Amino acid sequence: MNAILTSPVKSSPAQFDSILNTVGNTPLVHLKQLSALTGIDVYGKLEMANPGGSIKDRTSLSIIEEGIKKGDITPSTTLIESSSGNMAIGLAQVCRYYNIPLIIVVDPKANKHTLKILNAYGVKVDIVNKPNDEGGYLGARLDRVQELVDTLDNAVWTNQYGNRANPKAHYVTMSEIASSLPDADYVFSATSTCGTLMGCASYIQEKNLSTKLIAVDAQGSVIFGNKPKERFIPGHGAGLPSQFLDKSSIYDVMHISDMECVMGCKKLLEIESILAGGSSGAVTTAFLKRVPELPKNSKCVLILCDRGERYLETIYNEEWVAKKLK
Repeated sequence: MNAILTSPVKSSPAQFDSILNTVGNTPLVHLKQLSALTGIDVYGKLEMANPGGSIKDRTSLSIIEEGIKKGDITPSTTLIESSSGNMAIGLAQVCRYYNIPLIIVVDPKANKHTLKILNAYGVKVDIVNKPNDEGGYLGARLDRVQELVDTLDNAVWTNQYGNRANPKAHYVTMSEIASSLPDADYVFSATSTCGTLMGCASYIQEKNLSTKLIAVDAQGSVIFGNKPKERFIPGHGAGLPSQFLDKSSIYDVMHISDMECVMGCKKLLEIESILAGGSSGAVTTAFLKRVPELPKNSKCVLILCDRGERYLETIYNEEWVAKKLK
């Protein structure tokens, strides 16, 4: 048996005013088994502990509450967003609480579990079926978002790709990491909009921390200038450049394949009993590949973005993996 069974000392649970107040302040967990395996002290920032199950809860809450504060979003506003899954659920949760109508534009890669959750929240789902020649499915989704904004009355695009409230939310994410682990040497963050990446970078720079930020991008993603190719893991990488990315703020970038995402997810589940999503598998694999280059006294943080239940029919399904990735 790898772990010693002990009875943890638990503090009294906090009391919150609403479900939205439980967004953020996610646990930073010492990944002891992975640390023992690699000889590197490594921690997981469990963003799947957010009430909607992912790091996108932070982004959604930040964007909507900023819009409400400015008067751009009211109960008569219809919000529209393009999403591969997690942002959609994050927005659905916040919009349901504030009674704001929401339309989510998805593509055929959106998994059935996510669509069922959106249906439960009462979200209208709009599906694009053909990729854009230049931007792939992301480009096609954004074209459809613009079309809906232009044709519907009082419609607002939340724009996770360009809204500064996105990285602003993750300035807080990094502040939590730094508060829990002030001497973190490396933080591994997956890329998509790059809101998490650049929010963390902003905090590191402002506080003059020595923490090095490693971007974990997908093979086939164009974010760092690589040529596009078909990808099957949603929420990792992008078919269009990021509007937030400042490459000078990043220590390094690592590109991880879809199969390596699957391998990382399985390793995280096998060793640490954490059922996580695709981008978490990517950062786990990136860390493992980086281990030989890391000083032995390093402290590393892996930002684990979402839960694995949404990937049971894909990443954790051997038939799907064999069909799509082998």
